[in-house]
Amino acid sequence: MTSVYDQLLVREHLAKATPAGTLSEADEQRLKERVKQLLVEQQAVIVAHYYTSPVIQALAEDTGGFIGDSLEMARFGARHPAKTLVVAGVRFMGETAKILSPEKRVLMPTLEATCSLDLGCPPDEFAAFCDQHPDHTVVVYANTSAAVKARADWVVTSSIAQQVVKHLHDQGKKILWAPDKHLGDYISRTTGAEMLLWDGACIVHEEFKAKGILDLKKVHPTAAVLAHPESPASVVEVADVVGSTSQLLKSAGELPNETFIVATDRGIFYKMQQENPDKHFLEAPTAGEGATCRSCAHCPWMAMNSLERMIASLESGSDEIQVSPELIDKALVPLTRMLNFPKDSSAA
Repeated sequence: MTSVYDQLLVREHLAKATPAGTLSEADEQRLKERVKQLLVEQQAVIVAHYYTSPVIQALAEDTGGFIGDSLEMARFGARHPAKTLVVAGVRFMGETAKILSPEKRVLMPTLEATCSLDLGCPPDEFAAFCDQHPDHTVVVYANTSAAVKARADWVVTSSIAQQVVKHLHDQGKKILWAPDKHLGDYISRTTGAEMLLWDGACIVHEEFKAKGILDLKKVHPTAAVLAHPESPASVVEVADVVGSTSQLLKSAGELPNETFIVATDRGIFYKMQQENPDKHFLEAPTAGEGATCRSCAHCPWMAMNSLERMIASLESGSDEIQVSPELIDKALVPLTRMLNFPKDSSAA
């Protein structure tokens, strides 16, 4: 098992992860109208993640679609009567939507949009790691492939991970966690659970620097710091609020501060600003000692979602998510445990 940055696939995919070029206002409007037409023709709906571009998020809203985190996206897709789901995000989100809505066609603007956490946790290597520790309950983050989910006992999002791990810890269970080591470390420290951690990291959140945040706080002393728990421990320690994307959005509205330093993907600023027009949001710095700025506060794969690629997928039926029935059946078990928690918290 190697660090995510030693994974050749990550480097290969980063080389391909080039965002679409800037569009003129007229071209953007023309493309949006074409997407709207195709959505109606194909009984389709856009399900977008908070980290996609403001253009994609606004289009999802304008067409009766949805913006949310990965679990909320999948839940919306399962409830919505549309025959086709257009998942604007990264590949594991499309797979989760397909697992929960196997009867629907699930398209993505591009299947090349992936995730360093997913790439850094190959199913075969992960299965072997689990086999080496058969006495551990396997808990995996939603940011994983369908095959990794199928090997797990539980799937969790960042909003529910602490509660699930605490529940398992209280039962005396040993826990194997994958793939994000920073989130795993945070959960271990806050719940007291001993966790065997897979060595993975998000290329966006790992770039945030505590020193840069503290330096920015000197300029904005009344600012509150909001951090996603995929960030390094040093960043989490200086945050006023640590939580999932949905939890950070909620805090931005509830806290009295007028200014916020936000340590997560800057795509979230669209909803934060929309819901709090009188507040100011600043990107947490990724510069500083040891910085490489692989992401500069924005996922390069999320940036691959574009109007042009969305149109191409809808017109040709390309970039369709396929998950085998066998994998769907296996992955549904840990996903259903999460969806039923805490109603069915007696599950192992």
